[in-house]
Amino acid sequence: MPSYPDGQIAAIAQVNHLILVTRTVYADLGAEKIIAAQKLSQKIAVEIKVFRTPSPVTELERAIGQYYLYLTFITKQDPDRALFLAIPERIYQNFFQRPSIELFVKERQISFFVFNPEQEEIIKWITH
Repeated sequence: MPSYPDGQIAAIAQVNHLILVTRTVYADLGAEKIIAAQKLSQKIAVEIKVFRTPSPVTELERAIGQYYLYLTFITKQDPDRALFLAIPERIYQNFFQRPSIELFVKERQISFFVFNPEQEEIIKWITH
């Protein structure tokens, strides 16, 4: 388990071979969190998106903006860490499987995983 300076860690959990370390990130002003994690031997950062508003398109726009903002910072500060969005299963099923959204995500090479928030379980990894 990596060590982090005092005051940066809000929570640590291990879920399906993924070690999660929730950290305070001042650039993220929304309710979601970005976390540093490790998937087996791969270092990753995860931006959790919950899509709370009625418009999934608006939420996707916000998520993509944050994704590229964080990707810029992570690439400079920790180039060995891959960035993933975390998408709730219901949003994946009802929105992300639309052909236009699948095409957008694939063309932009956005990696994400699908999770079940009630069971706190990762359902599917999608890496581009």
